[in-house]
Amino acid sequence: MSNRPPFLQSLDLDQPGTRTGTVYLVGAGPGDPELLTLRAARLLGMADVVVYDNLVGKGILDMARPDAERVYVGKQKDNHTLPQQEINALLARLAKQGKQVVRLKGGDPFIFGRGGEELEVLAEEGIRYEVVPGITAASGVSCYTGIPLTHRDYAQSCLFTTGHLKDGSLNLDWEILAHPRQTVVIYMGLGALPEISSKLVEQGRAASTPVAVVEQGTTRRQRVATGTLATIAERVAEQKFKSPCLIIVGEVTQLHDKLQWFAGSVPQLATAVA
Repeated sequence: MSNRPPFLQSLDLDQPGTRTGTVYLVGAGPGDPELLTLRAARLLGMADVVVYDNLVGKGILDMARPDAERVYVGKQKDNHTLPQQEINALLARLAKQGKQVVRLKGGDPFIFGRGGEELEVLAEEGIRYEVVPGITAASGVSCYTGIPLTHRDYAQSCLFTTGHLKDGSLNLDWEILAHPRQTVVIYMGLGALPEISSKLVEQGRAASTPVAVVEQGTTRRQRVATGTLATIAERVAEQKFKSPCLIIVGEVTQLHDKLQWFAGSVPQLATAVA
């Protein structure tokens, strides 16, 4: 009988019958490797193959088994290593070969991570799979910038949306996004920031509404630009921000200067001295 703590025993993967091919859809979090879940770290250490995206934080792949095969399938604007259909087919093929596959995605697999699309194919193929949630960019970035997504004085709700739809359009429900007293978090919207700002103003959101844009959030390269819907696009262009960036719209962004704590590294816990 194992003498390991129960929460670690639950991570064991050497149970009978677990060596058939399985795909583990794992959220890698927003960038900082220390934000991985215990389950994600354990799976990386046992996988035969790691199929990973462009937004997987530096250092996370180092947790994989030294002899594990690493397959990069990252997507950047106008530069897709593999089309999504081929990634789906790759996962199915690897699992059918009896391999333990970690499909590693930045953030959370089910929040703008195409996780549902990949699992639909695996389900149709009769392949066993498991989903391991990760800290999504909105949560990680808001915490690392001192910008609460909700606050009783400023925002009673929060909406997540994407600035890059499947067909390349930006046909969002601007009327709902422009409602006051809510926070709007926009993924993959840097290139469309001028249009996003103007659309929100057209639908009634005040041009003076505070906005923050965060580049490479939770990492040592994190940068934050603040402004308003009227000024943020120009400020981001002046500072030459590049993807990945997250856009946070709403009065809560005013708290950044007051509540920010992260300066490129996470304080280490002090070691107790007997």
